Amino acid sequence: MTLMETLRAIADAVEDAISKIPDGERGSPLGMGADGTTTSQIDKIAENTVLDYIVRNNVPLNILSEEIGFVDNGASETLVLDPIDGTSNAIAGVPMFTISMAVGKDRLSNIHTALLRNLVTEDEMVAEKGKGAFKNGVPMHVASNVDVRELCLLIYLGKSAHPDSFALAKRVSSSRSYGCASLEMELVAEGKAEAYYMNSEKYSREIRVVDIAASYLLLKEAGGEILDLEGKPFDMPFDLEIRSNFIAFCERKVYDFIMKKESRTEKHVYGICANMNISNVVDYANRVIKALSGQEIVLEEDIAKALNRPGTPLGDMEVDIMITIGGDGTILRTLMKNDAPLVGINAGGVGFLADVDVEDIEEGIKRLVSGDYTIEERTRVVARCNSEDLADAVNEVVVHTDTIAKIRHFKVYVDDHLMTEVRADGIIVSTPTGSTCYAMSLGAPIIDPKVNGMVIVPMAAYKFASRPFVVPIGAKVTIESITDRGCLIVADGQEEFPMEGKSSVTIMASGRKSRFIMFNTDFYRRVREKLVNAI
Repeated sequence: MTLMETLRAIADAVEDAISKIPDGERGSPLGMGADGTTTSQIDKIAENTVLDYIVRNNVPLNILSEEIGFVDNGASETLVLDPIDGTSNAIAGVPMFTISMAVGKDRLSNIHTALLRNLVTEDEMVAEKGKGAFKNGVPMHVASNVDVRELCLLIYLGKSAHPDSFALAKRVSSSRSYGCASLEMELVAEGKAEAYYMNSEKYSREIRVVDIAASYLLLKEAGGEILDLEGKPFDMPFDLEIRSNFIAFCERKVYDFIMKKESRTEKHVYGICANMNISNVVDYANRVIKALSGQEIVLEEDIAKALNRPGTPLGDMEVDIMITIGGDGTILRTLMKNDAPLVGINAGGVGFLADVDVEDIEEGIKRLVSGDYTIEERTRVVARCNSEDLADAVNEVVVHTDTIAKIRHFKVYVDDHLMTEVRADGIIVSTPTGSTCYAMSLGAPIIDPKVNGMVIVPMAAYKFASRPFVVPIGAKVTIESITDRGCLIVADGQEEFPMEGKSSVTIMASGRKSRFIMFNTDFYRRVREKLVNAI
């Protein structure tokens, strides 16, 4: 029996087994799977059927499955299995759920055989590396010569979907969300849709290798491409702990449309705001305006008044790109009130977040207008006190004493587990962006922006053993003030809020993101140039 015949026999066995589950019992919960999600009756019966077939027929394959995890059978290759992809559909009676099987050594890129079957319609899609993809024996091909004005996209729109997903759904001619990633990718492979866009703002809801192992090869063999959200070739190891976002598409221009690269050379509305306390700021602003000749410009009120031109309050500026003139403080103040992608012109001190020096204004604006840049998203944190969201912070939220030279007694919890109890001047909770700012000055580590973490830093702690902690970005950090003396909650050094004694504040990742326009994307070079030799 060939490998493909074996996969087909396994699918037959699963189809027969789940057909015998009594109505109403498919969704009965049976515990937690190896991937951390609830295992339902239909999931477990389907998986057990596959495991039983492998053992009884001495099939020489290891198994990586959604529910049981990795089963080492001493083989050189692994069957990557999602016994039921689209469990919620199966439970609800929606005819879009599959068994997904693919075989390879250790990662998506070396998968060589795949079978995907819709367990209701019995449509069967198969692929072997270098031999093409087929649906019910008929060759599959992705769409070609598409018109981006008439795209039909399949988009993940679940509760953890990134805001960009909903914005994309509004931009395209037609969009769908079917709740079955394997079938949605397969629809791209057979030319029924132009792309499948998976972008979750929560790592725990991003895609796993078991979800798409089979459809990955199907799409590749049908002539499609898969890239991550940074435009790099998409690949994943056979590991349930790893999750990722990606775009599967038929033609590169579809990817460019989704990522808005096709519009970078079009005219934008540019906003300009500035720190009016900086000498020569009016001259710098005039240079920016001159370099933006022919573009639509909106000026923030203060710089507009100095230039004797109409101005708009910062929070009301509806712009595509924001340009700040000043230092990091100017950038942080701007991001407090406006979410537009931002590029900073450093007319202040270190200006770690600013990407253009004043002597390079003309060159920087030229690159900006031509679209020669990268947009880098950064996670913010939000402080919540007394059931009220106080402010989002790009760098950090600080809780510190409201009285000079008077320490406070704090308890710090991570996901409701006590992390530390300490007497200190305060506690900082910093994002990776803020790790090069206040947190760094207190001895906390510098964190690469690509790391999904936060650092918790005691300020002038009385206890010598107090040290910074790095925690997951999805964690809930609670800072409790034990005494009846007040504190201040400060966001990015820009806004402060009183905190009563014997109360607490919760800090966690915000749904808002900061978007920095970058010309120099080498984070370590930036650290060397702006921090190592800084005063």
